[in-house]
Amino acid sequence: MKKVTIFGVQIDNTTLEEARHLMKEYLKADELRTICTPNTEIVMAAKKDPKLVELINEFDFIIPDGIGLIYGSRIRKKPLKERVTGFDLSMELLKIANEEGYSLFLLGGKEGVAKKASQNIVKVYPNIRIAGVHNGYFKGSHNGYKGHEEEEKIIDMINSSKPDIIFIGLGFPRQEIWIRENKNRIHGKVIIGNGGTMDVIAGKSKRAPEIFQKLGLEWFYRLMKEPSRIKRQIALPKFVIAILLNKEAVK
Repeated sequence: MKKVTIFGVQIDNTTLEEARHLMKEYLKADELRTICTPNTEIVMAAKKDPKLVELINEFDFIIPDGIGLIYGSRIRKKPLKERVTGFDLSMELLKIANEEGYSLFLLGGKEGVAKKASQNIVKVYPNIRIAGVHNGYFKGSHNGYKGHEEEEKIIDMINSSKPDIIFIGLGFPRQEIWIRENKNRIHGKVIIGNGGTMDVIAGKSKRAPEIFQKLGLEWFYRLMKEPSRIKRQIALPKFVIAILLNKEAVK
């Protein structure tokens, strides 16, 4: 699959439908494939930190989660096909799992979130086997405790439950660090760092209404709901300006 590189981050130029087909291929294979879901804010952070660029680019499949990435690629005449969010791709994975009878492990969120998410998942997708759940509050590679006994117990829990799909909701860059440091020890087919997806599935938070999603204005909806997010959301206009000022920003 062709890639569009934005400030060094190598993003796969894909559609949701193409990503779905790739997930089906991954799930039929005998190795663990890793998925990263960078948005505009994440790419802006990576622009300032080469280590983050390196971290993201190590993943097998990197989707364009932010609408700013779509705008930026179009500005520089190297357009990404469409925005593919981590949430939407996660939903496609659940649909495939339900169709094929795959199993799922959920790791992340506050105590009880992963369990509630798993309960809601099986209500809609009864053919999915929930391999296991665990909250995101443990000592491990993502917070400076690589090899800690708590991390070792979780990896043993994952491997003994034999999941096909693993959702990791620890937030960026913790979930990506955790996946990178442990991917060679985890038995599964697909592992995705999908941030707050579990919170949405569990009913702890809500996505923007569909009209905002279609218009690429989820960021605006969240800002209206949480004005305190202004410092984070300012990344979008900064990103567009940075693209305009740098002809080499997109390759």
